[in-house]
Amino acid sequence: MRANTEYSGYSTASPVIQWFWEVVQGFSKEDKARLLQFVTGTSKVPLEGFSALQGISGSQKFQIHRAYGSSNHLPSAHTCFNQLDLPEYPSKEHLEERLLLAIHEANEGFGFG
Repeated sequence: MRANTEYSGYSTASPVIQWFWEVVQGFSKEDKARLLQFVTGTSKVPLEGFSALQGISGSQKFQIHRAYGSSNHLPSAHTCFNQLDLPEYPSKEHLEERLLLAIHEANEGFGFG
């Protein structure tokens, strides 16, 4: 997944990106599947691997874009583009807490009543 990711507003050396991959590496298989579902719309990796991810216009790599605004915002996603909009969080712990909240709440369908 990491080898097939493109960045916008971040680079591979950005602290937030380093923290993101450390957090994801520590995820359970279930949370990794939830993240994939959140960003791509499917919890399954293509048979050919992450390089074969499909988007709205065909082959589309996993993307992480910098989301501007408050670091209290949750990450958001655009499944048609395999795109995660990730705010610039002040710490790895804050990133992990916000990311887990986003992927778990999205999995529940945002059931606000």
